[in-house]
Amino acid sequence: MKLRHLVLASAIFTSLLMVSCGGGNSKGGGTKKFTSKTGWKPNDQKGWFFSNKKKKEKGWVGMVFIEGGSYTMGLVKDDVMKDWNNTPKRMQVRSFFIGETETTNYEYREYTTWLKYVFPPSDPNFKDIYEGALPDTLCWTNKLSRNEMYEENYFRAPQFDYYPVVGVSWLQAQRYCEWLTDRANEKALMDKGVINKEYYTDESQNTGSNHFNTDKYKYNDKSLDNVLNQDKLAKQSNIKNKNTRVQAVNKSAQGNIVQKFRLPTESEWEYAALAMPADREYNQYLNKEPQIAQLKGTKGRNKGRYLENFKQGIGNYSGIGGFGNDGASIPGDVKMFPANDFGLYAMYGNVAEWVQDVYRPIIDQQGNDMNYFRGNMYTRIIKNSDGTTKKVDETSMMFDTLADGRKIYKGLPGAFDKEVSEDARNFRDGDPQSSLDVAKLAQDSANDIRKDYYNSPIRNFTVTDDGRVILAKDTRDQLPTEISKEIRVVKGGSWNDTSYWLDPSQRRYLHQSESNSWVGFRVAQDHMGNETNTSRKKRGANTKIPK
Repeated sequence: MKLRHLVLASAIFTSLLMVSCGGGNSKGGGTKKFTSKTGWKPNDQKGWFFSNKKKKEKGWVGMVFIEGGSYTMGLVKDDVMKDWNNTPKRMQVRSFFIGETETTNYEYREYTTWLKYVFPPSDPNFKDIYEGALPDTLCWTNKLSRNEMYEENYFRAPQFDYYPVVGVSWLQAQRYCEWLTDRANEKALMDKGVINKEYYTDESQNTGSNHFNTDKYKYNDKSLDNVLNQDKLAKQSNIKNKNTRVQAVNKSAQGNIVQKFRLPTESEWEYAALAMPADREYNQYLNKEPQIAQLKGTKGRNKGRYLENFKQGIGNYSGIGGFGNDGASIPGDVKMFPANDFGLYAMYGNVAEWVQDVYRPIIDQQGNDMNYFRGNMYTRIIKNSDGTTKKVDETSMMFDTLADGRKIYKGLPGAFDKEVSEDARNFRDGDPQSSLDVAKLAQDSANDIRKDYYNSPIRNFTVTDDGRVILAKDTRDQLPTEISKEIRVVKGGSWNDTSYWLDPSQRRYLHQSESNSWVGFRVAQDHMGNETNTSRKKRGANTKIPK
């Protein structure tokens, strides 16, 4: 009895302590009324500091909110391929947004058309910008298959507008995400009146290095002064103070910014594909059965039909004529089949997808179990000697080289020039603590046989006299692996894969400069603010954005 009273008293004390610390808000805590410790009220027009009002975050068009949580990443069944690269690990994923569909041919043509308009290929300074962004249509080439129609028409013909874009490398997908961030912010500012809606009819404002760039807007670059409606911007920044000096130092773009687009991380992609919160009992998942187990229709017109696009077996991509299993022998319309319980289409087939991560056979859970991601490269804006910001120059652009020899820009003219301050792609790779044979590793390092644990062939590109780019072979001996800092993870199955690869836990990899007819991508965004929706349901995924 005494023990029971002691436990009860302890619980009451803990509850009172939580209330006294501000945890007693039944709606999840948070600041109800704020007063600065300086004594000034928020946004007092007689003061000097102004901040944008907090606004409820809205998902951008075509993006789905995914409420984060804890889950088991990796396989829970036998490893048939014997790769041993996806053993189960408990991971936490924070809330984020992800594209409801794969990026389509239509959307990617918007990108390449914009590049052609703003950076005309006829200008010698811009000749590689448009060409390097185009998909490699020769990805359809097969010496024992007649695929000329797809090579010539798949990317450009309107009949394929809403099919997933393929032939795009990881590097090209990255550039697309950067471009999409700028265009989304440009459109949002036009809708708010900060940018003139006739912006694209004035060629002096949006050609070459004069194009709108999110970084330039965010950091109040002077080159945008003629583009932005300063009165409208000041009004949205909540500044009514007539002191021009106060207005200048408080000029903030954060309240108008659309979160940048990027590729999803491997952990985010797998969590979104599994959609396990839809099959739970309170705070426990009932199982981790991939939804591919229920892909066959059971009634109506879909009875007996597969509800994802994948290869059923040798020589069987779509089923028989008149009653196709999935009705698609190549990638199909991105909304051809029903969405999963998160509202995401084609997470189990159609095309496999690039994710952000650098591939490693082992996911380092001991290094991090929260928002896991390998591939961080920290950058900083380069400053000139006079303190001004350095920008990419039209005559000195930097490029990466694609596997087919084309060049893809690293930064567009007029954008802030950046440098890598720290490369963490190899973090905790091959260190003695990670090696099973420390003595062998130390001996190899002493003999300079291998300095990096993943010592893959170096890709050297040579240019011939007639301008052709050739991938030079690495002649070094003792190269034990293909894995490097430039190998990226590919997730999901495709139209060209059997059902084994449809399990979201499966992992593959390609070099970031390569592309293929079975690989596409979708975009993601970070979510700011409250990550958890306070409304709890016994079952069912909740994709509503929390307040």
